[in-house]
Amino acid sequence: MQFLIWGGSIVTLLGVAGLLYVGVKVGAAKRDTSDDEALRTRIQGLVPLNLAALFVSAIGLMMVVIGIALS
Repeated sequence: MQFLIWGGSIVTLLGVAGLLYVGVKVGAAKRDTSDDEALRTRIQGLVPLNLAALFVSAIGLMMVVIGIALS
């Protein structure tokens, strides 16, 4: 079950990278935007990407746990 553990680790790291990307984009939006409504619009555009990255990370962690349980 090593392939499941390593595959899950890679998937988890991809999800975490997506979360970091969203964090950087939100920080840049806060820094660049002075209008509250424009900031809200930019951040709302990043919410689906944030949820997708969180989902990918959770799936990767599940893969790792299943791989460890089956080992």
